[in-house]
Amino acid sequence: MEFDIELQGHHFTIDADDTVGGSDKGPRPKPLVLSSLAGCTGMDVVYFLRKMRMEWNSFKLEVKGELTDKHPKVFKEIMLHYIFTGDNLNIDKIEKAIKMSQEKYCGVTAMLNKTAAINYEIVLNP
Repeated sequence: MEFDIELQGHHFTIDADDTVGGSDKGPRPKPLVLSSLAGCTGMDVVYFLRKMRMEWNSFKLEVKGELTDKHPKVFKEIMLHYIFTGDNLNIDKIEKAIKMSQEKYCGVTAMLNKTAAINYEIVLNP
């Protein structure tokens, strides 16, 4: 089940687990879709916050998705957790950056919105 992928000069492997004949040598395709969403909106948010001159110590983005029960199983709900640490975090700027990404700029969000409800939570200094 292992597949080597070349994409824009980068190589990676996708695979399945041993219960369906794979060797677990790489992530599955659907989690890669979630990582694409996280990468798209995460890069947007960092870009916008830098333009707003907001500083932070760390930024982490966690994403989880819930699939439909019937085949083809697609995401029906996706939850993003935007997690920031820092001394002078501005929740209004963070919220604005996320909304700009989610509502206008992130193409992955636009695609996934066709089948899934995408929600988010902002966590400051956990």
